[in-house]
Parts: sequence; C-alpha cells; structure tokens
Amino acid sequence: MRSARAALLAALAVLLVLAAAAPARAQTAAETLLRPSTGIQVRPQTQAPVDPNKLVYQGDLDVVPPGMRLTGRQVQAIADRLPLIVKERRKYRDSYAGVFRKGTGRWQVSYYDRHAKPVKEIGQVAIDDATGKVLEAYVGYKVAWTMARGYAGAFGRKVNSPWVWIPLSVLFVAAFFDRRRPFRLLHLDLLVLVGFGVSVAFFNDAQIDVSVPLVYPLLAYLLGRMLWIGLRSRPETDPRRPLPLLVPATWLAIGVVFLVGFRIGLNVTNSNVIDVGYSGVIGADKLTDGQPLYGTFPKDDEHGDTYGPVNYAAYVPFVQALGWSGRWDDLPAAHAAAVAFDLLSILLLFLIGRRIRGPSLGWALAFGWCAYPFTLYVMNCNSNDSLVSVLVLLAIWVAGSAPARGAAVALGGLAKFATLALAPLFAFHRRAGRRTLAAFTAGFAACAALAMAPVVAQGESLSTMYDRTLGFQSARGSPFSIW
Repeated sequence: MRSARAALLAALAVLLVLAAAAPARAQTAAETLLRPSTGIQVRPQTQAPVDPNKLVYQGDLDVVPPGMRLTGRQVQAIADRLPLIVKERRKYRDSYAGVFRKGTGRWQVSYYDRHAKPVKEIGQVAIDDATGKVLEAYVGYKVAWTMARGYAGAFGRKVNSPWVWIPLSVLFVAAFFDRRRPFRLLHLDLLVLVGFGVSVAFFNDAQIDVSVPLVYPLLAYLLGRMLWIGLRSRPETDPRRPLPLLVPATWLAIGVVFLVGFRIGLNVTNSNVIDVGYSGVIGADKLTDGQPLYGTFPKDDEHGDTYGPVNYAAYVPFVQALGWSGRWDDLPAAHAAAVAFDLLSILLLFLIGRRIRGPSLGWALAFGWCAYPFTLYVMNCNSNDSLVSVLVLLAIWVAGSAPARGAAVALGGLAKFATLALAPLFAFHRRAGRRTLAAFTAGFAACAALAMAPVVAQGESLSTMYDRTLGFQSARGSPFSIW
C-alpha cells in the first residue's frame, strides 16, 4: 500500500501543476517457448520455475520431474485425446507437441505447425499434475490472444463486477433523463453509450464472436448522430434550451466529488496494469536514460514501442517520481499516470463546459465522465487511453488560437497516431482562411518537431519507427475487429 499511496500523491501533485497551466496492444504478459528443434532458446530442464506463468521445457518425457506426479509423456497423452485438439490437428497434419512445466503442479502442452514460418502455435492445453485434469484448452486465435480467453479481472479487475458497472450505467443515464420529453433522441444516445457494456459482458465471457459484432451497430449510430449534429445548420438566433438534468447542477458537483474519490480508491486498491501502461513506463525510462525508443523493448513487452514519443514522454514525471523496478510488477508510476490522466480529463471537461454555457454544463460534462463505466474501465486497466482524451480536450480548450490547437493536435497525434485524423477538423475550425491555416500548420509543425527531438537526437531511423508503429499495427491480425 505504501507504493499505492505514493502513486496517488504523485498523481495529485502533477494534476496541480498542469491545472495551473490549463487555461493558457491489450493484453497481459504471455510467452511462447518452443522445442530446441525450432531454433528458439528454451530454459534448461534443471531450472526450476520461479514465476507461475513461466514455462520450463520438459526434454525427457519419461522422467517424473521433482515435485511432480506425472511424466511428460502421460501429460501429452491426456492432451492428445482431447476432441478439440484432435480436430485442430487434422488441419495441420505435420503438427507436433512441446511439453512444458508451468509453475508448481501444472503442465502445458503446446502444439505447433511444423511448416509455418515463424513457428505458429495452433493449440494449447493446461493440465493439473495432481489430478491429471484438463484445466484449459485453446485453439485458433485464443492461443495467441490470452485476452480473448475471458480470465476474470484480467482487464480492470473489480470494475467488471455487475455491482459496479450497472449502478454507474444507471447513474449515467438517469442524471440526464428528461421526464417531460421521454422520447428524446438524447435518451437513445445515452442507451447506446451504455449499450457497449453488453459487448464487454460477452468479452469477459470469452465469447469474442458475439462481443465484436455487437459494437459495430452502436458505433455506426454514434457516427451518424455526430455527423448530423456537427453538420446541420442552426440559426444564430436559435435559443438554447435548458440543460436536461434530472437533478440540480450542485447535486452533480457533489456527485463528481464522491465519484472521483471512489474511482481513485478503486484504482489504488483493486486495479491492474495491462501491457499498455507497462509500455509507457518502459518508454519513459528509456527517454530519461537517453536510450533509443524503437526496436529495443524487452521480451515481455516486445511490441510496446508501437506508440508515438509523446505517449512515453507523458509517463516521465511519474517514473521519475516513483521509479521503476525493471519488471512488470505493480508499476506505481503507471497507476499514478492513469489517475492523473483521468483527473485532467475531468478538469478539462469542466473548464470547456463552463466556458460554453456556465458551471452547470461544466459539472454535467464532468459528471458524465465520472459516471460512465468505460472511463473507469480505462483507468482501472491503467492504460494510456485517457491521455488521448486529455490531448483532444486540450485542443478543444485552446481552439480559439490556431497555433495552440495545431500544437495540441500534434501532441495527440504523436501520442496515438489515430488522433491525426482530427487534424483537418481542427485546421478548418470556423472556416479558417489561409492565414489561420498557416498559423495552425506552424503550431503543429513546431510542436511535432519538439516531440520528435528525442527520437532524432538518438539517431533513430524513421523507417524503424514506422515499422514498429504504423507498420506493425497495419500488418497485425486481431480477433477484435471484423476487418
């Protein structure tokens, strides 16, 4: 708890500093170890497993290892008889098995396609040594994608509990429900937003073939609504209707305070850091040590260098304040960063709302963020998604200045490259003329050059950066997309 308290204090300190200036790839650690015949190094049989998730290759299948009851051959025979494995191996006639010890009292049998280059694991079976029972068995994409297996709490831990998710969803909808006009499109918007939780429920149950298709109709609806709201013409004299709030704005303000406390408390006591947050810590450590960013990440997060340099720079204050052990442990720096990104998003939403329509809208936007379960989901995974929110909201906050919004968009784009899609929208804000476009471009270019300075200073190749970021992502298969 000492490290958790330190993480919280660091997050609050960074928030105060940034607040003063305000106005001016998921999955957990996994490994694949193959037979020596594949040319990939494995740990020797004499090495005892230390981490329960690390594998030790069982070379002699007829020997009972110390502390175990079964031989490797007996374990493989159990796995070979599984109908799921039998069916899968019929597709790969020359497949072969590798037997491993995994932690204490557990075996893993992995099956490989002999002809695939690089070697492809096509099946995986976990077996309990004491009982000989099959604990887990996977084929297809669930072999490589452990996040598709539905491990309880693997993403966000307690936030997935119905006792957390459902009350937050109810709060999110109820606060903006207009009793006098029950059939407003706003209510459908709210239901669609909380409807993504159904997809999460199927995801947590490892039903990816149901979870993924469910989100696309919801995304299509939201895209259509945003285009309609953004592109429709509205007379300058069109009066603004009162905010559709079920309770007074002061109640929402009190709710924000309580929800912020709840969110931080849950992050400190019951959250985990997925690979995305781990990547931020590693990159920040490399930046402060003057090491190259791209192509140098450790094996347990080999592709963590898939983001822009701004992402890693954002973690630097937290790594400097809280340090890093060099391992994928509790990572207090990642916790502190996630809390700070979340608080900054809330602050910017309040400031934007207050500027547009007064404190009532500010508290409404802040409450919406705090009550929406997906923002807590991101925070409890301690990922970098809220950093993107911070930078986009910053661009909105400074939208009145062309150079400033250009700089903010550059920061967002060099944190996560998808944010660059917003550049034309911000560039042509309020039908900008040539001078305004030139100012936006100058701000964008200056900030982008500054953000890229550490990469250039280390003599890193831009082609390597592309290959490790956009190139890797564009060529990467994923079961979490219909494409």
